Amino acid sequence: MSSEAIDTTSELSKVDSAISGLSSSPTAEKKMSHRRTSSSASGVFNIADLEKEGKELEIAKETQKLNWRLNTSPNSIEDPSVLKKFLTNPPLKKIDLHFPLGLEVTARNLKGVTIKDAMDAIHKQFKKKADDELELPVLAGFEWDKEESWTRLIVHQKKEGAPSGGKKKNKKGKDDDE
Repeated sequence: MSSEAIDTTSELSKVDSAISGLSSSPTAEKKMSHRRTSSSASGVFNIADLEKEGKELEIAKETQKLNWRLNTSPNSIEDPSVLKKFLTNPPLKKIDLHFPLGLEVTARNLKGVTIKDAMDAIHKQFKKKADDELELPVLAGFEWDKEESWTRLIVHQKKEGAPSGGKKKNKKGKDDDE
């Protein structure tokens, strides 16, 4: 009988060590590192790493020709294929977009920030604003000024888009013309 009691105690101590082993942090770290590697794409960089290496950014030139109103959905632009292109070369996981008046939004995508990701981040801030509430309602493009800040792009806006872009978006104006 006394040997059974000893066996039971040793079993309990084994169970205790197993429980403490399950809740240990190395197992949790393994899960987290596995999750990170699977969600990020190869060839996509962190802006801080590029700053350390001194690599230059190139912004997609297509952003200057969009004539997109900040308070409309990014899907409303004339050429939706532009939305799939990367905003920068090399592609980044996240980039801060800074407006001249001080507003700053962040566009994120672990597979590389696209033009649509940037437009979505901007649209989220302006979607509830009416056209007359916005002083400069149209996106003119982005600028990267490494002297001012390596880690963010400056958003440029303008009063009105090109005439060809205005007709397609403004259905009421189109009906009036006919």
